[in-house]
Amino acid sequence: MTGIQAFLEVLAGAGVTHIFGNPGTTELPLNDALGRDSRFRYVFGLHEIPVVAAADGYAMASGRVGVVNLHTACGLGNAMGMLFNAHAAGTPLLVTAGQQDTRMRFDEPVLAGPLVEMARPLMKWAAEVTRVQDLPNATRRAVQVALTPPTGPVFLSLPLDVQMAAAEGLDLSPPWLPDRRIRPPREPLQQAAQALANASNPVILAGSRVTESGAVRELVSLAETLGAVVFHESGTSRGRLPFPTDHPLSGGPLPLWAPEVREKLAGFDLAFVVGMNLLRLYIHQEPTRPLPESLKVVHLDCDPAQVGKNFPVEVGLIGDPKAGLAEMVWEVDRRLTADNLAAAAARGQQYATHRESDQASFRDKIAHQRNARPMTSLALMGALADVLPPDVVVVEEAPTTHHNVFEKLGALKDPAGSFAHRGWALGWGIGCALGVKLAWPARPVLALLGDGSSVYGIQGLWTAARGRIPVTFVVCNNARYKILQVCGDVLDMPGLRSPLCPGMTLDSPPVDFVGLARAFGVEAHRVTDPDDLAARVRASFTSDRPVLFDVPIAE
Repeated sequence: MTGIQAFLEVLAGAGVTHIFGNPGTTELPLNDALGRDSRFRYVFGLHEIPVVAAADGYAMASGRVGVVNLHTACGLGNAMGMLFNAHAAGTPLLVTAGQQDTRMRFDEPVLAGPLVEMARPLMKWAAEVTRVQDLPNATRRAVQVALTPPTGPVFLSLPLDVQMAAAEGLDLSPPWLPDRRIRPPREPLQQAAQALANASNPVILAGSRVTESGAVRELVSLAETLGAVVFHESGTSRGRLPFPTDHPLSGGPLPLWAPEVREKLAGFDLAFVVGMNLLRLYIHQEPTRPLPESLKVVHLDCDPAQVGKNFPVEVGLIGDPKAGLAEMVWEVDRRLTADNLAAAAARGQQYATHRESDQASFRDKIAHQRNARPMTSLALMGALADVLPPDVVVVEEAPTTHHNVFEKLGALKDPAGSFAHRGWALGWGIGCALGVKLAWPARPVLALLGDGSSVYGIQGLWTAARGRIPVTFVVCNNARYKILQVCGDVLDMPGLRSPLCPGMTLDSPPVDFVGLARAFGVEAHRVTDPDDLAARVRASFTSDRPVLFDVPIAE
């Protein structure tokens, strides 16, 4: 047995079945071993962006550690944007890279580099394994650190000679996989429950870690008990949806900018924050404080660094969201008086009535744009919303097109089936959709992509074709980096909308997404009519092959 085979034994013991990679010379021992080991599926990509994004999506969907192998310093460098996304999302990734032979390192050979130093800022833990005797323990430690809340990526540098060294007689025990269900302390939890019971108009702010802990049902129960509307993270960092979009208490995402957040939260006296970063803002605007001064905060999170980080808390709770919410529901319920219950029911009905009215108006707005050509972004999103099956998975990287239409119309029935990245390094969507589909092969997967985002990770289409991974890709093509122009409007830079402004448009020459997809082996079509798009997308969900639709839309 060699060092790399010992590495694989420990991974197999941890339940790893997929390894994502783009190999080079220093990674050849891994590929050689995988060629003789049927326990693993090697997901091969042409570039590190879709490779790491696929591992990211796989880990988020499966709840297991995602393993990705990169090619020494150059491959790690290419992957940094996607590793930033994984860092921001807290994705449990085990990132490995081959390192040059330790017997040559002093001579500064080709391909050698400071891998640990490069990776460390974005990792929970990073190390280079310099002895084969340490490789099993390093692998166990890496898996355990990645999966222990707050979860996140870890890194191992594996020198070529360590991978090839004899590894007989080593302890190949599997990692200890942590149980995340750690409840918050009882006394502060009871204090928080009393504060919620006493609140005259509570609001719930929820984030991705609710879904990742499997706590959606508990959050629904708490919201219904309190008659409290639930807002999730804004589009700049929204990640996973924590609440069903078709629930009458679903308030959708918080606005993007601090003054609008402040306005949205005015009138509430207590915010119960759970599983989210409060708050990750994007562009400075006055007033800089997005929370009204009168709004008290109770915060529950498995990430201690987030509790009280930016805003003082009335009560801070550190623990698993699922375990904490389950106890919170019971503690709140037994403290509510008859008057409290009547007020909660009235609040809930008021929000439900308001939501129904908003949905009707929004549907009318979409219908009025149905015949516009080029298609508007609302018409595109409305057409897709009409054909989404209940078990659909949506991977979204179309920041100026989605307009939260699926959420506003209640089209996403399963919050766990929604993925959006939290780091905003572009090129993530194509690869992430592949990883999610590999983790959940029975569910239809829709990748909703901006044209600017797509070109960063377009090589992932080749992996989709090679592996016959049946994802439906919809490219929302406005032939520009519209997000830059939107931000320019916020920053009062009207010149960014001038045709003479460099770096804003993708129309000269236009990007031929149909041609690109077909060149990578993926079926592709250009679609200009919303009814045609709806029919094609509906049919694609039962296909056994990937397909891409290039949809030109108005600005």
